[in-house]
Amino acid sequence: MVDRRQVLNFRVHAQQLDRGAGTLADTAVLDIGVQNTGPDGARWALAVRGVDVTALSDTEVVLLWTVRGAPHLYRRADVGTVAAAVEPFSDADAGKRIYDASRPLKAAGIGNLAALDEVAARMRAVVTTPTVKGDVSGRLATMLPEPYLRACRPCDATHLYEMPFRLAAVRAGLELQLDTSPPILRRIAGFTKAQAPGDRFDLIRAYLRLLGPATPKQVADYLDAPVKDVKALWPRDVVEVTVDGEVRALLAADEQALESADGTGTRLLGPYDLFLQAKDRATLVPDAAHAKELWPVLGRPGAVLVDGELVGTWRPRKSGRTFTVAVHPWQRLSGATRDAITAQAEHLAAHRAVSLAGVDFGG
Repeated sequence: MVDRRQVLNFRVHAQQLDRGAGTLADTAVLDIGVQNTGPDGARWALAVRGVDVTALSDTEVVLLWTVRGAPHLYRRADVGTVAAAVEPFSDADAGKRIYDASRPLKAAGIGNLAALDEVAARMRAVVTTPTVKGDVSGRLATMLPEPYLRACRPCDATHLYEMPFRLAAVRAGLELQLDTSPPILRRIAGFTKAQAPGDRFDLIRAYLRLLGPATPKQVADYLDAPVKDVKALWPRDVVEVTVDGEVRALLAADEQALESADGTGTRLLGPYDLFLQAKDRATLVPDAAHAKELWPVLGRPGAVLVDGELVGTWRPRKSGRTFTVAVHPWQRLSGATRDAITAQAEHLAAHRAVSLAGVDFGG
């Protein structure tokens, strides 16, 4: 039997949210990928884990469309291994990951993996120099047949389905140029996909290592993969534990850490921080009203993490070069906790290169 506080403390420690300083090389979340969505995306996720991101350059990191088609940051040195790790496990898995795009392909007798390879080959041919996403999509729409295409009413144009476009990019050896909007795709210099990801970058093992204990369904939901495929590849070196009456698995090597972890510290987590991406949301936030506030359909806030517990949400309120951090606490906060949150808000302001006008604890 393991209680939720042990689980949360384990994840805080595993994800290094309790450390003061670190490097790209020793930052564990870069093994699974750091989602780069919104102004407080990948760089802030690294900063709250003690990484100095002021001089971060694309010689050290690479931005790829990977898990769930979202942009994720990785170490550039790992790009070939990452490409192997994010491959669909099967044709059925590829079909699930590309959502409604699989239906016309199936009707035309085209396999999902074959379709991704076809799109990738065409993308590679188009992107010989850095190219804006819309231009790549426009070119591909003239090169690929109808099963690959959809009518876009807002644009009054024909496009490729979005998910095959995104998931084919890594297969084509393409990266997203940092800090570009709209996105610019370019070739990854010297790209070669590894034969296998190995244990460190295997996504199932990485989920268990960073977001465990977990069930196959929770891992599958994170990856948008079929549960059947995840079960077939489930690691053998796991131990079973019971969390909130549910049997879950943990890598055997992490059993002692689960028992002893003490996740201390205060952090302002970005809306898509890995800590908040766990698929056992009721473990993270047992209160249904609080969960609804943290994970709305649109416009997610960030989360306030204090000593392993999520204690509220936060939003930035920017005006010119100054901004306020508006905190909505879920419980009474001590003076020391408020001071720690204010220190984190100052860290965020420095990260954004703006002046902090204050922290509003009224929500």
